[in-house]
Amino acid sequence: MLIKLNQREKLIPKDLAEEFRVNLRTIQRDLNIRFAYLPLEKKYGWYRLSAHYLGKLSTKDIDRFAGLAGVKGLFPSLSDEFLGELFDARIESNMLVQGHNYEDLTQLQKEFSQLEKAIKERKKISFSYLKNDATKSYEKIAPYKLINNKGIWYLAAQDKDKLKTFSFTKIRDLFMSSEVFVWDEAVNQQLLNEDGIWLSTSKQTITMSVSKEIAHYFKRRKLIPLQVIEEEKSDGSLLVTSTVAHLNQIFPIIRYWIPHIQIVSPPELQDQMLDELASYQSRF
Repeated sequence: MLIKLNQREKLIPKDLAEEFRVNLRTIQRDLNIRFAYLPLEKKYGWYRLSAHYLGKLSTKDIDRFAGLAGVKGLFPSLSDEFLGELFDARIESNMLVQGHNYEDLTQLQKEFSQLEKAIKERKKISFSYLKNDATKSYEKIAPYKLINNKGIWYLAAQDKDKLKTFSFTKIRDLFMSSEVFVWDEAVNQQLLNEDGIWLSTSKQTITMSVSKEIAHYFKRRKLIPLQVIEEEKSDGSLLVTSTVAHLNQIFPIIRYWIPHIQIVSPPELQDQMLDELASYQSRF
């Protein structure tokens, strides 16, 4: 994709998904998140590299950018020296990449690599897990994905017939067995289609009214899970839907944008939000 951009090609997400035989959402995440550091122009559904940057990336640059995907600190094995080489005089522009503060996994490189190997070789694992000041043991777990969500690494794995997520830094005494598990492509597709770490087959759709004062933030990128702009009204406001497995996926975001956002449906969630705000006000 980077090579195509550097060669002045326009990227159409649907065409890329077919060409690389991946989910459309994967392409959209690459363009909107992993390539967030690039000056991309978006028009009529296609993406193109800003004219000032066209043709200025060498093959070596593209290889490095592909490995990093524009995010410092995402992988524990990357050194500051290596990252420092990425943004140098090859492109005549000052760049500032801002994002989440990522977990420091420097001391956990061995465990991280071990999990990667278990996923690749489809080997079952066992480990102890710290939760609520207690330790719980997990045996014969099938690891599927290492997921980075807002700077935090999680392991998505199947425990018997249930798909779960585990915070990577809370995993202890990791052991990879020789027992191979049967890869379930349906589980893999579910993970690819998720927009967060809340894994559940039972989900609900929430409709919100977004005022014109903040509408451009929602139009610029997806701020809520599985965000869809259903309608852009004449006054500049938006009608937006989100599909979530847990209310914690969306309530904190709604609170952040108060008073410019309102839950339209289901109405009882708006009442719940108001009750929580009233309780907060009464306490303080």
